[in-house]
Amino acid sequence: MPTTARSPLLLAGLMAGAGVLHFAAPKAFDGLVPRALPGRPRTWTYASGAVEAALAAGLLHPRTRRPAALVTAAFFVGVLPANVQMAVDWRHRPAPMRAIAFARLPAQLPLVLWARNVARAAGEGRPAPDGQR
Repeated sequence: MPTTARSPLLLAGLMAGAGVLHFAAPKAFDGLVPRALPGRPRTWTYASGAVEAALAAGLLHPRTRRPAALVTAAFFVGVLPANVQMAVDWRHRPAPMRAIAFARLPAQLPLVLWARNVARAAGEGRPAPDGQR
């Protein structure tokens, strides 16, 4: 796997950016919340944004990097139902939007593996590929 693909700082940046987007443009995420979940979609949107921001912070610090990376991998698995919901809901939209919705499904696997590799590197006490411990 390329060095940048294992970088905890890049993963933290991805998580922080996603977290901020959940608060900056919540309406875009509300429709992705599976209808089976109880409560209001906006609550789930904000909750997932807060989790992403917290995981980003955990990934930045060497002492919390391993557990944060493991939870990040689990989080990526956990949001798969939202991506499935998006693909189902967007199946009749224009082709570019359908392509985005369906591309998100297989994209989860590399994200899970990336987080797992960050956790593995942190657990082995090796310096991260970007020089962070």
